[in-house]
Order: sequence, then structure tokens, then C-alpha cells
Amino acid sequence: MSNDSTGLDYTEMFKAWNNVREYQDLNWSGTLNEYLNLVKKNPKITRNAFQRMYDMVMEKGTKEYVDVKKQMVHYNFFDDEDNHGKDAVFGMDITLMKLMNVLRSAALGYGTEKRVILLHGPVGSAKSTVCRMLKKGIERYSKTDNGLMYTFEWIDPDGEHGDIFGEGVRVFPSPMHEEPLLLIPKDMRDKLCEELNRSSKDEFRIKIKGELCPPSRYIFSKLLEKYHGDVTQVFKHVRVKRLVLSEADRIGIGTFQPKDEKNQDSTELTGDINYRKIAEYGSDSDPRAFNFDGEFNVANRGMVEFVEVLKLDVAFLYDLLGASQEHTVKPKKFAQTHIDEVIIGHTNEPEYRKLQDNEFMEALRDRTVKIDIPYITKLNKEIKIYEKDFNSRRLRGVSIAPHTIEMAAMWAILTRLEKPKKANLSRLQKLKLYDGKNLPGYTEDNVKELRKESIREGLDGMSPRYIQDKISNAIVMAQQNNRGSVNPFMVLNELESGLKNHSLLSNEEQKADYRELLGIVRQEYEEIIKAEVQRAISADEGAMTRLCSNYIDNLRAYTQREKVKNQFTGKDEEPDERLMRSIEEKIEIPESRKDDFRREIMNYIGALSLDGKKFDYRTNERLHKALERKMFEDQKDSIKLTSLVSSVADKDTQEKIDIVKTRLIKDFGYDEVSATDVLHYVASVFARGDVKEKS
Repeated sequence: MSNDSTGLDYTEMFKAWNNVREYQDLNWSGTLNEYLNLVKKNPKITRNAFQRMYDMVMEKGTKEYVDVKKQMVHYNFFDDEDNHGKDAVFGMDITLMKLMNVLRSAALGYGTEKRVILLHGPVGSAKSTVCRMLKKGIERYSKTDNGLMYTFEWIDPDGEHGDIFGEGVRVFPSPMHEEPLLLIPKDMRDKLCEELNRSSKDEFRIKIKGELCPPSRYIFSKLLEKYHGDVTQVFKHVRVKRLVLSEADRIGIGTFQPKDEKNQDSTELTGDINYRKIAEYGSDSDPRAFNFDGEFNVANRGMVEFVEVLKLDVAFLYDLLGASQEHTVKPKKFAQTHIDEVIIGHTNEPEYRKLQDNEFMEALRDRTVKIDIPYITKLNKEIKIYEKDFNSRRLRGVSIAPHTIEMAAMWAILTRLEKPKKANLSRLQKLKLYDGKNLPGYTEDNVKELRKESIREGLDGMSPRYIQDKISNAIVMAQQNNRGSVNPFMVLNELESGLKNHSLLSNEEQKADYRELLGIVRQEYEEIIKAEVQRAISADEGAMTRLCSNYIDNLRAYTQREKVKNQFTGKDEEPDERLMRSIEEKIEIPESRKDDFRREIMNYIGALSLDGKKFDYRTNERLHKALERKMFEDQKDSIKLTSLVSSVADKDTQEKIDIVKTRLIKDFGYDEVSATDVLHYVASVFARGDVKEKS
């Protein structure tokens, strides 16, 4: 690589990056006979659009798991690893299982290939994202060896058939990128398929369905006439070539978006006359003078997406009915034309209700497979949506404090959950059950029952887009104010202020409910950070071990009705009831149940001993929590955390506070700014005397 006065020479770089072999593979061409030999070796190159799409998703693999006693399948394709997870969707396994069942049924020819797949759900529920992934996926798949597909073009190398191809036309591509097997005359198809399928080890069986499009049909019939019925001579004018789908080039992937009625007509779906060619071919009914470039035409062999499909005028929906049920479209002045494509539309709730109320749309409802795409109702999945957008790689000069995204996601989920019918269950508890947490008195059967009784759960509530916008606002404000860190309170304040003028919320009662839920989230966050500060303060392992040892010694003496030897005086004394109760009260063990709890601990230690294992307080969750809280109570006064509020602290206290801050940074993911913020806030809570034991 040379370096001259103009800078670097990038020629060698381009040579190194240029994959000529791949280009040659993607631009393969050959005769029809060569193609038939390829088909014999690999019958799957003739798959239809549904079979190809199903195989594309399945090729990425699946993961099976059980969720609340239900067997689930996760499709790796929707992790979007090929695109570095940019369009990955989360928490939609049930929805995607339904979609894949439809695609599988269609691939096997069980009937759903004659239906429009309708993705239905509230705004921002990832309907468009699923369609975008399928379009990008099928585009990439057509470039792989497993996704091989072919089309053909008519050739007149010597220009001897200008009356058929058009004056000066040497190459006439199939305008709809058709499968080359459609060139085989009907009376030959069964015999050819029998020959191609004979002794094939592949379970896939070749079938030829459909007819040539009008221009190819015209050229075929005229050549057949010229060669007096000799089809082998006709095939000499056929060149088969590799087909690579491309949305940008409008090959095999179409997208249709409704516009106002004055600027749109059905030719956008089925193509229109090319008036410039009428003079050349002499008639507007000559198929060579027609542009087969409508969305249905260009999407042949792939898929077409209908954005907000139910906003379409009724005239468009008639075309949609024929395309789905009969796999044909009706271009102006031409016969029904065969298409092979997956038709996917998406719509929101209000538009779908209109469809249900319109008796004239009964035919469309009958030809539609509706797949609900609700909002996520699992907290850990919702968090992943925002973590994808707001991470350290994308933030500049500002950090996001721990639990910030979690709290925003928590509020989003709470707005989507229906109030539980059980009087003693809150929406926050319901959220935790859905997220896989254990609550006393609730089993997986209870969770199944909760889900079953919730009719519209996930179809209402706040969109992820709203949450993303408000997190963005909080980050921008922090950057402008040189705040350094965005904390949950800042985001929750943004979420609340946005409710006042939210375009999709007109019900004041609903706004009041959402504000109340914000209060619940704030309270939950407060409990979380108080617990973390408590754990950071009581994280002295040596002191914790000594406290535990002292407790167990007294516990053993109490349960065995013995005395405890005082390490300082050397005298035998009664078990220290005050010490034991000070620990047990931290996890709300009442006086009446203390004996049961103490026996439970001793039985636990005894069982470990029988197995040859040593007791560790960290293996018993309740005892661990009780010891932590006891340690915190004993140490908080010596640390004088409340001195942070007045910014007055002696050297010894400041050293202890710095140790706690270091633990928050090391063990809980805080940075310097957010750790200081949390300590100040928790200190202010203690200063108010607002220390509540968390059950």
C-alpha cells in the first residue's frame, strides 16, 4: 500500500475485501438442462415461498424449555444474530410459536398457505420488527447454499426473433422471477416430476404448480409456433440464472403501505401498462407492453408485507383475497396470473375492531389467520429491550445507575397487567410471579390460573417506545446539566410528566392509575436500594461469621437445654435470649414461633452434618437475611451514615462510608456518582427515621 501526497492508496484494501468467487456463485447461469440436473441433485431448490421461509427460520435452531408447566420453543432466528441483535425481539416465544405453526402448516400444504397472516396487536408491540426480520432473513437466505433458488430469462443472441422479443431485444428477463420448472408444458410435468423424484434420497418431493406470467407465456407460445411444436428448440432460448432476493432492488420482497385514496389505485399491487411500449408492440393488451411491477408481482418467490393492512380500500382487499386463496392476481387486461409468496399484514386494535364490525369484510376475515402480538408481560424480557438501546457503547459522558432501566420496565409491565381478582394479590406481586419469582402460598398452577383469567393482558398499557423516549429525555437532560449519571427517579419523573399530554391517553382515570403505579415503583426502588446499602454496610465477612457462630452456640445450648461458656469470664451462663431474638426479629419470627424456627435451623445443621457437609450461613436464605439486618443495625450508628445529609463527617466515619461506597461499586455495579447518590438518598431516609423492615 503506497502513501503519496494525496493520502493512502485503498486499491489493495478493496482487492483484499472483494469476494470475486461469491459474486460468481451468485451470478451463475446455465441451460434449462443444467438446471434440471441441479434439481435432481438438490430437489429443495424448487421449494415454494412458505417452505423456504419455514426452513430459513428452522435452520438457525431452536431451544426448548418449560415455562409454568408449558412446553415452550425459542426460535434462535428471532435473536437476529446475523444483524448483531439489532432487530432482536424478546418475550414473544408464544407468539412466534403460533407464527411458526402457521408457516409449518403452509409448508406442508395443509391449507394455511391460502391465508393472509395477520399480525395483530397494540402500537409498538414489534409487529413491523417481525416482518422486517423475515424480509431481511429471506434476503440473506437466498445468498446461501441452503437457500439456493433460480429463475430464468429469454435470450435471442442473434436477434433473429425481433417479432417475438421486440426489436433490438436480446435478453427478456422473466418479469416475476419465476421458477424455471413452470416452463415445462402441463402434459410433461407429471412424467418429469416422476423422473426427478425417482431414487431421490431427499424426503422433499418435487411438484410443479402454477403457470407462466403473461409475457413468458406469450414468448413461449410464439416460439413454439415458430418451431412447429418442438419444445426442445424453445428451451434453447431459455437461460436459467441464480436468483438473489433483494428488497432494495424489488426482487422477491415487496412492501405495501396505504396512502390517501386520491393518490393510490390497485395498479400499485398488480402492475400497469407501459404506454411508451404500446407504439412498439402495437397494442395495450400485448403482455410485453405491461409493467409487472406491482407489489404482488415483485414479491413473487418471497414475501410481501402489508403495513396497516386494514386501512386499505375495499378495492385493494379484493386483490388480497385472490392472492391469498387462489395464489393469483389479476393485472389489468390480462388473465389471472400465478404468484408464489408469503403474504403478511399487520394492524392495530382499533382497525381490527372495524374489521369485526364490518359485515362486508366477512370474506377477508375468513381468509385471515390472526396472530396476536401483545406487549411483553415479563419483566426480565422487557428489560432486554431497553438494554439493547441504552448501553455503555451508545452513551456519551453519562452513565445509567443500576436499576434505572429495571424500574422503567417495571412500570411499563404494571400498566399492561390487569388487576388480580384475588383481593390479597397486588399487581406488583403478580408481576413478580410472571417473572418467575416465588411468593409464599403461590404455585405454578396459580400463575397459570392468573394468566388464564386475564383476557386483555398485554393488549393495553404503555408502549416500549414511550419508555425509550423518556429514558432518552432523562439522558439528554443529564448530559446538558453535566449530571454524570441517570438514576431511576429522573426517569420515573420523565414518565410521569409525559402522561399529561400523552396522545394515546385521554382517560383521566387511566392516567391517575398509571401515576399510582409510578408511586408503587418508586417505593419498590427505595426498598431495593435500602437493602443494597444494608448489605454493603454489613458485608464484613469476619464479623458476620462471628455473629453467626455466637448465634448457633446459643441456639444449640437453648435447644439442648444446656448452658453456654462465656469466652470472656470463663463461666457457664444461660443462652443469650436477647441476642437470639434480636436476630430472629429481623425476619419477623414472632415469639410464639421462635422454638419452631430454632429447631428448623438445628435440624438443617444436623442434616448437613450427616451428609459430611459443613454449615455455612449463606446457604440458608432466611438466616443469612436475618444476620445481614442485625449487622446493619449494629453498624449503622457507628458509621453515622446520616452525617452524609449534612455533609459533615469525621475522618473515621468518612473512611467507613468510603468502604461502603467501594462495596456498592464492586458488588452492585454502581459508579462513583451513582453510589454517592444512593448513599445520600438512603441516608436521608434514615434521617427521617423511615426505616421499614422489608418482609
